[in-house]
Amino acid sequence: MKPFKARVSVLALISPGLLVAATGVGAGDLATASFAGSLLGTAVLWAVLWGGFLKFVLTEGLARWQLATGETLLEGAGKRLGPFVGWLFLPYLLLWSFFVGSALMSACGVTLHAIFPVFGNATTGKIVFGIVSSLLGLALVLAGGFKLFEKVMGFCIALMFFIVLLTAFLLWPGTAEVMQGLFVPSIPDAAGVGITWTVALMGGIGGTVTVLCYGYWIREKKRQGPEDLRLCRIDLALGYAMTILFGVAMVIIGSRVQITGSGAGLLVTLAEQLEGPLGPAGRWIFLIGALGAVFSSLLGVWQSVPYLFADAWRLFVLRDTEKGGLINTTSGPYRWFLWGIALIPMAGLLVSFKEVQKFYAVIGSAFMPLLAVLLLILNGRRDWLGNLSNRRPTVVVLLATLIFFGGMAWAKWMN
Repeated sequence: MKPFKARVSVLALISPGLLVAATGVGAGDLATASFAGSLLGTAVLWAVLWGGFLKFVLTEGLARWQLATGETLLEGAGKRLGPFVGWLFLPYLLLWSFFVGSALMSACGVTLHAIFPVFGNATTGKIVFGIVSSLLGLALVLAGGFKLFEKVMGFCIALMFFIVLLTAFLLWPGTAEVMQGLFVPSIPDAAGVGITWTVALMGGIGGTVTVLCYGYWIREKKRQGPEDLRLCRIDLALGYAMTILFGVAMVIIGSRVQITGSGAGLLVTLAEQLEGPLGPAGRWIFLIGALGAVFSSLLGVWQSVPYLFADAWRLFVLRDTEKGGLINTTSGPYRWFLWGIALIPMAGLLVSFKEVQKFYAVIGSAFMPLLAVLLLILNGRRDWLGNLSNRRPTVVVLLATLIFFGGMAWAKWMN
């Protein structure tokens, strides 16, 4: 293995990991962490720590596959497991993209309306601002490609990280209490839903489908061989450390107030509750940080998920099984999907799809155990990965991930 590259700027070192962290933190993650904190207090901070660790292991596994073989995980699965992988993945990606796109537009719309209440009706504000946010994200991706995307995301990440950590610091419950919550696992019995919300907190840390985009971002940074694995592990560790800190901060914030509601609306309620201990400035500051979080997630999805569609289109529709390089962001498949994800989910701002959303929640929670299975199979072959194949500790963690997230999917299906 070649020596570690010393002459690397800090941004180049941590950029892909930060992109994974920022894209994976959406309104749902913020709401889940704050509501769990309000209901269970700081006793469940350990769940944030372990949730982030599990996502780190999964993302490191897909990076290890790509650096060892030169193939994205989609390429590897399609070539070695058969084309049925694509025909399962493509419908899932379309369904996931619609509901996630709609949820992100809604989150941006609700948050912007809370900051700029120029419409008398909150629903109108959500729709108008949600559409504006989507079109702004579309324009940024079309105008600047990966470099502009990286810069805008850097600004949003700094904004949300600073504000949320500052808010948690101002509401700090005490170092001893936080340390106990992080390193002494316990689950308070809160009206019989303590386990449910603890599991939701672990599952809500990081992203789902967006972790696959890490492979395309490291290609943009020209990481191509096993010698870059150490660099990937460092930037992923930093990225998920930020995700964990962010989740811990949101649990602490939630533990200091009593909140109700769900989704993006819960963030607005939380901001209003913070006006008591922090004053009017606290409400405004928190809303700005929340906007940085939800818009960075929207922008990350708009820029990266079309990579997945373009790659899947090439592999499973055009049947081009050669190793791919950088995704051409001016190609038809990438642009079709970018325009589609920016426009079609706008319909979700107008109507409610409760039953379909329940089905989406099931397949959404099923993605992580499926990814764990894929990494157990592909990365378990020494003839494919050589010395980078799974070691026993990794296998144990992947099996634990499979059991945990598989249990989540089963619970959602039964409910």
